Amino acid sequence: MTSETFDPHAPLCFDHIALTDRPLIVCDIDEVVLEFVTPFQNFLRSGGRELLPRSFRLHGNIVQQDTGEPVPDAMVPVLLEEFFLTQDTWQTPASKVAETLADLSGEADIVFLTAMPPRHTEVRRRLLDRHGLSAYPLLATEAPKGPVVKRLHDARDVPVAFIDDILRNLESVREHAPDCLLIRLMANAEFLAMAPTPGNGIESADSWDAAARIIRQHFLR
Repeated sequence: MTSETFDPHAPLCFDHIALTDRPLIVCDIDEVVLEFVTPFQNFLRSGGRELLPRSFRLHGNIVQQDTGEPVPDAMVPVLLEEFFLTQDTWQTPASKVAETLADLSGEADIVFLTAMPPRHTEVRRRLLDRHGLSAYPLLATEAPKGPVVKRLHDARDVPVAFIDDILRNLESVREHAPDCLLIRLMANAEFLAMAPTPGNGIESADSWDAAARIIRQHFLR
């Protein structure tokens, strides 16, 4: 794996995050806290396109409904940009996320870390707040997640857990924060079935109930 670097002077502000001496839970957003695949499919259909569950990727699987032809690769980031601009119209919370995080917040600090252009932070913050998720600070960055989790956790002598649906993000955190509990969680079962199998040291959870059990077992060791 290529070593990742993190520029401490990059425009990623941690000033709004005040951690205590409790354990830390860092949660990805898309497909973990908020559903992404199903809302994105609905967004695409509204424009005459479809996301086909043929493999665990967007490129090549977004097609025009009238012809079945894949959209050009260059259009995929354009569609994602349009989706994130209107995410509060489409996205909804994953099953049982609000109540599970509220319960866990009595035992641990919780921070949201989303792989999204920071320019969309404000609309995502409003969306999370609307669904009862206002208590948890949000970081939005397209940088690798491992260095961010390392910087968040620093040298604190308390357990830390990271939850994400994408294997490369989990591996990035494993490289930079090797003592971190890693949990793969994905809301959409159809695309989860096509996802790469996590390697050793990465737990799999099929629901927020399962993720909470894994976290509590780890934190209470």
